[in-house]
Amino acid sequence: MKSFQAFHRLIFLATSAVLTLTGFSAQPLVELRPCKLIPTEWADGDSFEIETPDGKQHTLRLYGADCIEWHVNDKSDATRLASQRHYFGIMAFGGSAKSSIDAAKSTAQSAAEETARVLAKPFTVHTAYADARGDGKHKRIYAFVTTADGQDLAEHLIQKGLARAFGVYRETPGGKVAKDYQEFLRDVELVAAKAGNGAWSMTNWDRLSSEREEQRKEDAELELAAGNGKATAELKLDPNTAARDELMKLPGVGEVTANRIISGRPYKTMADLKNVEGLGAKTLEKLTPYLQLPDLK
Repeated sequence: MKSFQAFHRLIFLATSAVLTLTGFSAQPLVELRPCKLIPTEWADGDSFEIETPDGKQHTLRLYGADCIEWHVNDKSDATRLASQRHYFGIMAFGGSAKSSIDAAKSTAQSAAEETARVLAKPFTVHTAYADARGDGKHKRIYAFVTTADGQDLAEHLIQKGLARAFGVYRETPGGKVAKDYQEFLRDVELVAAKAGNGAWSMTNWDRLSSEREEQRKEDAELELAAGNGKATAELKLDPNTAARDELMKLPGVGEVTANRIISGRPYKTMADLKNVEGLGAKTLEKLTPYLQLPDLK
């Protein structure tokens, strides 16, 4: 299919949306099993509450997969939903914005239902308890989830076209390095797109390139606005603990860069931040007044 071949040539465009671990030593993963899903009204396909064998409850956020926003409660959620619609090339689906939004949310609901279905049986969680807060209000931890059938949940959702290969990455429980896990999920996404699974069944292939180009311009404008004084002199963030939306208050930092900072944790010195893609010496110099490492000796 000619349009799909064009998509294949454009796969590098996902690079700006796919985030990698920068090489710092991450905390070791802890295995928790058997775990069970706790049904909640707010759960999405990639974010949900679980109970561990010792009776403790945690809200998980999957590594590597990003489901479409289902519960859109504020402008930040709406912005993310628009970005996801651009990514899948469905902004014009149904002939109107409302039709596109409704279709996207329907896919998001399907993702949540699929996660609930496959996690109906006891499953395994691997986590280092890394903070996965998005808005800084709701406590979440990053995790890998392996279903009762032995499949990685992130892979499963992407395979069905119910999520995109996007997010924070780290070494997997099986020892696959973050970069390899990223590339693997991107390949899974490519196969799902070719098959027209899930959200990909609605993709306008003739418009996909222009839609993603439009999103990149919007992202650039947002980051430009962030560099024009969104941060205040009183803002002091710890790059090892700050939530995604808190990091996005920094000059020139959008969602992609914020997640790259999260992926690169932990930082022992401020200079370590120079290893984060997009944070060169000049950029870091602009951010330094707003950052602090409280435990730095």
